Amino acid sequence: MLDLKKITESVQKSLGNVTKRIIICAGTGCVANGSLKVFNAFIKSADELGVKISVELKEEKGKTNLLSKSGCQGFCQMGPLVNILPSGILYTKVKVEDVKEILEKSIKADEVIERLCYNDNGKVCKGQNEIPFYQKQSRMVLKQCGVVDPENIDEYIFDGGYRAAKKACIDMTDKEICDVVLAAGLRGRGGGGFPTGKKWDLTRVQQRDKKYIICNGDEGDPGAFMDRSVMEGNPHSVIEGMIIAAKAIGADEGYVYVRTEYGLAVERMKKAVEAAVQKGVLGKNIFGSAHNFTLHVMEGAGAFVCGEETALIASIEGKRGMPSPKPPFPAQSGLWEKPTAINNVETLATVPLVINYGADSFRQLGTPQSPGTKTFALTGQVLNTGLIEVPMGTTLRQVVFDTAGGVTDEKGKVDDKNFKAVQIGGPSGGCLTKEHLDLPLDFDSLKKVGAMVGSGGLVVMNQNTCMVKMAKFFMQFTQNESCGKCVLCREGTRQMLLMLEDITEGRADENTLTLLEKLAKAVQVGSLCGLGKTAPNPVLSTLRYFRDEYNAHVKDKRCPAGECSNLVNYSINDKCLGCTACARKCPVGAIAGTLKKQHVIDTVKCIKCGVCLDTCKFNAVVRG
Repeated sequence: MLDLKKITESVQKSLGNVTKRIIICAGTGCVANGSLKVFNAFIKSADELGVKISVELKEEKGKTNLLSKSGCQGFCQMGPLVNILPSGILYTKVKVEDVKEILEKSIKADEVIERLCYNDNGKVCKGQNEIPFYQKQSRMVLKQCGVVDPENIDEYIFDGGYRAAKKACIDMTDKEICDVVLAAGLRGRGGGGFPTGKKWDLTRVQQRDKKYIICNGDEGDPGAFMDRSVMEGNPHSVIEGMIIAAKAIGADEGYVYVRTEYGLAVERMKKAVEAAVQKGVLGKNIFGSAHNFTLHVMEGAGAFVCGEETALIASIEGKRGMPSPKPPFPAQSGLWEKPTAINNVETLATVPLVINYGADSFRQLGTPQSPGTKTFALTGQVLNTGLIEVPMGTTLRQVVFDTAGGVTDEKGKVDDKNFKAVQIGGPSGGCLTKEHLDLPLDFDSLKKVGAMVGSGGLVVMNQNTCMVKMAKFFMQFTQNESCGKCVLCREGTRQMLLMLEDITEGRADENTLTLLEKLAKAVQVGSLCGLGKTAPNPVLSTLRYFRDEYNAHVKDKRCPAGECSNLVNYSINDKCLGCTACARKCPVGAIAGTLKKQHVIDTVKCIKCGVCLDTCKFNAVVRG
């Protein structure tokens, strides 16, 4: 039988010989920026400099320094990241050529290399506790992601792992588990916000001989990477959540469904399952209880619609991933017509926190109706992008101007007056504007303004963003990903996309806007699954809050943001010195003028390529 205490003591003993720990971020973002090369450079350089380094957590003779990898540490824009414990130093944008200096100054000695630290408007931030990006967060689900080695189950156990699962399997009944999760108010983090405890209880009461638990890791929203990061950085938290869920509903088998594009997440989830089986965490009579649980990791083919639970079930069964009408709900008849509970990655990773600390403790963060924290993938035109975790109810203003550091202009400089909108929830979400800056980010508040938390994507846009083009981008994505089962989604999204193309290319009239809005509402009402019903959200929310921008495209044949090339006109103002640089660069000879005199653009000849704007050094070319 698995002895958690013995493993904890063994790890503690091993760590007792560790002088300093060097943790290299090995999430997908940092790996893409070369963090594995940095990791290998530490091994090579340590040998050359005579610095003792171990790459495995085990008992050593004498003192050593431990080099390990972690999952995503969150500050993706600043990667590769190197965290040094126990001092808590965080180095950003580390390159291979920086490694020897780190070893000599920060490992052999205790010096801080300021040039590698994050610089906050002249202030050198030596660690996470000094960086505003981290200061405004409450990292609960993500707490272990940037610290523990995701491929070392003993480290997870040492940090309190699998204690909640053991408690659930030995000390709690299925109903008690459901009641605690319900009392905690945990709601599904995949976007719908359905009470997790209620979903489990509906599955629990089904009197069937076989039941399943499924982890939905098919995160398909553009720009979203929350679930991927949890699976990469702390896969055992997902497994532990699934063990608890399985005990609660009476399931003895489960599936982790991960999109195949998430290669690193798939690899680490599979390794974690293998390690859990070897330790006796998974299998028969786990923790010495009567509970059996087998877990499989399955790769999805990358269809966005498979994020919908009935389509996901069909995919696991070997069928084409297409949604089915409800009822029956999966809790009644799901995988192979057996009662099935489906939760997303973040929800399941949160469950051990609820069991370990109790419902009251969990409710200390968040709002009464949306307790706990939420992870967001923060991207777009802000100073700091990355993976964040904040309490439910945190305002948009706090996220954009505090955590993200403010809105940036075209040159990357912070200009908070440049804020225009935030797209939240991906293709299924909606737009939030200046009037929503003090809106709490929780399930109910967002629903009231026509948006949704979704899986947690946050795309910040400045004044140079065309909202019509943005809506067209998401509609193009949704149309491509429609499974085609129902006419309203298949044909409706296609016609909406064509109308948006007409608007951005100058072919639309006033009737186009009326028809677009009418069709969007029809698709919203008549589509079969949740993805089809929410597909029009980006269009409807931009029509609601940026109607003037649509009118400018349709009536004035003008794109206020200057992003729709067919609706952009270029002109030259009196700042022109007649240097002829733009005329020489123009590919179609549309610019005329003599040396040292103001030039003119022939709008008939102009192909609106923008070369003149890029070439002019005197801000004489105007786009409008």
